[in-house]
Amino acid sequence: MAKEMNNRQAYFNYYIEDKYVAGIALLGTEVKSIRDGKVSFNDAFCLFDDGELWVRGLYIAEYSHGTTNNHIAVHDRKLLLTKKELKKMEVKLKDKGVTIVPLRVFLNEKNLVKVEIGFAKGKKLHDKRETIKNRDADREIKRHLK
Repeated sequence: MAKEMNNRQAYFNYYIEDKYVAGIALLGTEVKSIRDGKVSFNDAFCLFDDGELWVRGLYIAEYSHGTTNNHIAVHDRKLLLTKKELKKMEVKLKDKGVTIVPLRVFLNEKNLVKVEIGFAKGKKLHDKRETIKNRDADREIKRHLK
């Protein structure tokens, strides 16, 4: 049973500045698929619509044992945050080049599904190359220390 799914591409493509943990409004079959670890973050991002924060492009596979009432795999899902947090986020989002991306989906201690979101600024190509170079160097050091 998978308890946490990470968005590794977000850390590679963006500088993550602030992180928030939000609840997410889901259907029953979506929760069951998340518990099976069937989540994909490809092209997922968050946007404000009428004062509410929504995650768009988050893929949650249809539940394998579902009936004809199974959920749709990709649709907008509402993130559950307080009004104070939403207002603070909306002000931060006005900065140029800032977006909100989902970083991980996990189950908390009470078995509630939570989404960690972060304010992100895009990396340039040379920054991504630097990240790869540092990762390879760290891997070599660990290999020689063994």
